[in-house]
Amino acid sequence: MDGTTRCSANYVPLSPISFLKRSAIVYRDRISVVYEDIKFTWRETLQRCNRLASALTNLGISRGDVVAALAPNIPAMYELHFGVPMAGAVLCTLNVRHDSAMVSLLLKHSKAKIIFVDYQFLDIAKGALEILSETYTKLPTLVIISESGKPSAMTSNMISASDLEYESLLATGDPDSEIRLPNDEWDPISLNYTSGTTSNPKGVVYSHRGAYLNSLAAALLNDMASMPVYLWTVPMFHCNGWCLTWAVAAQGGTNICLRTVSAKGIFECIARNHVTHMGGAPTVLNMIINSAAGDRRPLPAKVAVMTGGAPPPPQVLFNMKELGFDVTHSYGLTETYGPGTVCTWKPEWNSLPPDTQAKIKSRQGIHHLGLEELDIKDPATMKSVPADAKTMGEVMFRGNTVMSGYLRDLKATQDAFKGGWFRSGDLGVKHPDGYIELKDRSKDIIISGGENISTIEVESALFSHPAILEAAVVARPDDHWGETPCAFVKLKDGCNASPDEIISFCRSRLPRYMAPRSVVFEDLPKTSTGKTQKFILRQKAKAMGSLSKRSTSKL
Repeated sequence: MDGTTRCSANYVPLSPISFLKRSAIVYRDRISVVYEDIKFTWRETLQRCNRLASALTNLGISRGDVVAALAPNIPAMYELHFGVPMAGAVLCTLNVRHDSAMVSLLLKHSKAKIIFVDYQFLDIAKGALEILSETYTKLPTLVIISESGKPSAMTSNMISASDLEYESLLATGDPDSEIRLPNDEWDPISLNYTSGTTSNPKGVVYSHRGAYLNSLAAALLNDMASMPVYLWTVPMFHCNGWCLTWAVAAQGGTNICLRTVSAKGIFECIARNHVTHMGGAPTVLNMIINSAAGDRRPLPAKVAVMTGGAPPPPQVLFNMKELGFDVTHSYGLTETYGPGTVCTWKPEWNSLPPDTQAKIKSRQGIHHLGLEELDIKDPATMKSVPADAKTMGEVMFRGNTVMSGYLRDLKATQDAFKGGWFRSGDLGVKHPDGYIELKDRSKDIIISGGENISTIEVESALFSHPAILEAAVVARPDDHWGETPCAFVKLKDGCNASPDEIISFCRSRLPRYMAPRSVVFEDLPKTSTGKTQKFILRQKAKAMGSLSKRSTSKL
């Protein structure tokens, strides 16, 4: 329109770096980070991040360079989320459960120039660099994060003369250095790798704009008022902690760092620090509700919990509420910066029976304010499925908090965005009120005798069994039906149950064709974010061989 102009007065590229700058003014003397006996204020955190950015620049880091990190939820990991982008670089957080071979692969693919490594994982990083040295002459600079005030697990033969130490590196930086803001809000801020359960991990690129918007959306869907106290039980390396690394800064909150997640540690941190918010996959919730009485502490107040990563069984949500935790269910993928949807609660549901409330809360819900659209579509025709809670289709997203693309994999990016939507690979239905509900990953759906079986529904039935701690369902070959459900189950300590008993229990709650025909008792393999590694279970079920037409219901 005539008379308008875009200039520095009315347009600044969006970036979550601005959250830290603001909190260092508004909340300057309030506690920003707590880790055991270590505490920092927001003013100190800004200074430390400035020093980090300055030190990285002095090491030759330029705009667009990748800086990797292999560390748990500790203060340095939090500071890296600001210090690295403040140097104009891209933060690549690596899964601490990776072995040296995988870390080497990801360092090579990301072309990281520096890797920050917590002392606990130094042997993994050293092994990765040794593998890289076979084909590379210029290796990433290694910066070791030592544990302040505690005996080091490092030995002299693990440290080389070229290695740097985190606190010493910070000391070389300028606390008043100029921040390199992005030239364009589309510039990359971080690189997150997918789990790689079926192939090599893909590098998902996040932009400053997407991170900014998803951080604000995360604060909103968590009902985070100013100055929340957030307990870090979600790994910061996973989708940048569901973007809450930046969201907590936006609200001037306090980050309670927890190196190792345990039920006892969670209750102690909540009681000691008056935690208001936390997050975690359903396995973390399961850990809480099945904790020993001696590990529990009274909650100072209700704790808001955001769960995601896997559909939470209604029984788990019901038990969490009984303990005083207020759970909000979100859903998303690495490609959607973590949370993309939220099961926004409606007041009219408060009068429903508790078990019905839990079932509703287990739905994935509606897109959050940072996204534009969410739909369930037929992946072939791209037509929306009817909102009848029955017709299945693929969950698809469209909006500003969808990834920029897969690093150096244009074909995979184009395939994911085919038809103008991000295709999640998840199957779901749409309820008449517009809320969606996942039914399965497309590769996890079981087709038995022509009937589609949702493993999520079968798992929900299993979780309601009083003796079952964890359960996962996959397809097992079947000579007659093609494939049938096979349940892998872990029982609670001190509890017993037979395969026949569990199968009968499921048949009393599900259509007969949906009930498992095989039950295996064992610990479930998981990723570091609490997702069950179903590809491993599928391999085990396949190796068990086909069930014959006359076989009994138990193994």
